[in-house]
Amino acid sequence: MRSATFCLSQTVACLLLGLASEILAAAQTVTIDSPLSPPAWALLERELIRANTEACEEFFARYFDERGFLECVPRWGGNDGPDDAIENLMDWTILYSLGAPDAILDMYRAAWEGHLRQYTQARTVEVEFARDGMYYREFPVKMDWFHNGEGMCVFHVEGLADPDHERFRKRVRRYAGFYMNEDPGAPNYDPEHRIIRSMFSGSRGPLMRRATALDWAGDPIEVENRFEAIHGERNYEEMLGHFREYTDVMGDHPLNLVATSLALNAYMLSHEEKYERWLLEYVDAWKERMAENGDIIPSKIGLDGKIGGPTDGVTKTQWYDGTYGWSFTVVVPQTGELAHRNHHYRGFIGFMNAVLLTGDQSYVDIWRRQRETINAQARSIDGKMLYPQMYGKQGWYHFTPEKYQHNALQIWYLSMQPADLELLSDHPWISYLDGSKPEYPEDAMRRDLERIRTRVAGMRQDMTTPDTRLADDPMRYTPASLDSLMELMLGGLPPGNAGAVLHSRVRYFDPERRRAGIPDQVASLVDRLTADEVSLTLVNLSQTESRTVVIQAGAYAEHQFITASIDGRIIPVDASDLSVRLAPGAGGRITFQVKRYHNKPTLTFPWRR
Repeated sequence: MRSATFCLSQTVACLLLGLASEILAAAQTVTIDSPLSPPAWALLERELIRANTEACEEFFARYFDERGFLECVPRWGGNDGPDDAIENLMDWTILYSLGAPDAILDMYRAAWEGHLRQYTQARTVEVEFARDGMYYREFPVKMDWFHNGEGMCVFHVEGLADPDHERFRKRVRRYAGFYMNEDPGAPNYDPEHRIIRSMFSGSRGPLMRRATALDWAGDPIEVENRFEAIHGERNYEEMLGHFREYTDVMGDHPLNLVATSLALNAYMLSHEEKYERWLLEYVDAWKERMAENGDIIPSKIGLDGKIGGPTDGVTKTQWYDGTYGWSFTVVVPQTGELAHRNHHYRGFIGFMNAVLLTGDQSYVDIWRRQRETINAQARSIDGKMLYPQMYGKQGWYHFTPEKYQHNALQIWYLSMQPADLELLSDHPWISYLDGSKPEYPEDAMRRDLERIRTRVAGMRQDMTTPDTRLADDPMRYTPASLDSLMELMLGGLPPGNAGAVLHSRVRYFDPERRRAGIPDQVASLVDRLTADEVSLTLVNLSQTESRTVVIQAGAYAEHQFITASIDGRIIPVDASDLSVRLAPGAGGRITFQVKRYHNKPTLTFPWRR
């Protein structure tokens, strides 16, 4: 009897809990029914999504075969390698996540699966570590994170589109495991010294010797009268010459911080503590090195974990050494001119990932101090104030009229401190957000439409054939043009091709179709961002059907909506998302009070949380 009473009580409790959940869910849905005549920006936004979709379909049909293989000569190398092949689809999963049709995700998946097969089958003859396949376990065998970041830029944002896809879930864990020593064949990480042991790393482990020009350039290939190399090389000798000085790769480099996007995705998918712990352990090591090095990130960490420490046991190194380091000035073989290739700044991606996980602004502060420290070295030369961009044995060099300002936009976006806008006074998006450039949304979207038109026109005039086409050749025609949509729809930063994830203040979902993206015929415009506020306008362009859209606080629900103000009504929210029902032809402006970085980031869609 007691058991039956207990079960009945449980049943009643469950019903009441379910009812309470339904009431709570209903309380988190607001209705906007005020008519709003379709603004020009809204019509342009929907047209831009449509035009991007149509152009991407034509691009895919032109350059990919029925297997999803890119129709080109597949090669290994830093100029025209596997990373360039898949970079041709940069931003496609974001396009889908903004609300483009399912066809975009279908084409991306066909190309990604084809890419993994194509470059697993592709083999080198002379580059020893890729002779059994340029990919192993569906990942590059050994390459630097300048190029790995470009090759993974599409995968890092795949989870925005469909985090439940089984192959994606398995790959996220496997890829992150390559840098957490979970694969005995890929001992890339040294946990004692908190370093990734080489600039060249991957599924076959680190390259523990000096790199050669062959490692970088790939096998010999006919160039003249066959290929038009994007970097201007006229023959294979010049391709080797491009990389002649790219030998110093052992030890750690800031570029390796891009690998943390793998662990971040694995954490956001599984919320297993080990991924967060590894990411913060590795980024913290770099943060400590910056502080030890006078707030300047070193570009050479020895195998002993020390700044400028030994790598090959012979050569003495300094904090500014290393390929792509502070002193990396090389000779361009076809012209004899000097080129400054200091790419330490891509390492900020790792610090951005740490902020996304923790909200800790100290990860931003130290990069701001680096900028201030470098700009303090300015010199007046011939009456002009010039600022250094490089450092070597001679001290600071390569002085330019522009201040050192790498990552200025990202620093402001993460901090939301008005003082960080100093270097962004001419940025049109920032000018729009502060109210001084109201025409920016329409201008920006028209520019992206024009970009689509010119790229499709170029593609249609492309006379190359698969046997005269390198992997990076179609990139000049890839039509996806989304920067304006990411800024204006999401209040976000375009992640680019360096290996970053998406950072945005809001994101949209279609609850009826149970998918990412704003519903059909709905448009959005973010017009204000502050440290604790975001304002946006929603409009339903359908004059006959209502639409419901879920607005999420952040790309990964990392923020929290506190209240929503609509037409003078202040609505308590205190959640990471809010459902808005738009009556036919209705629209309105919503101002959210927000706690940034209040939640642990997740890839899980709102209705599954």
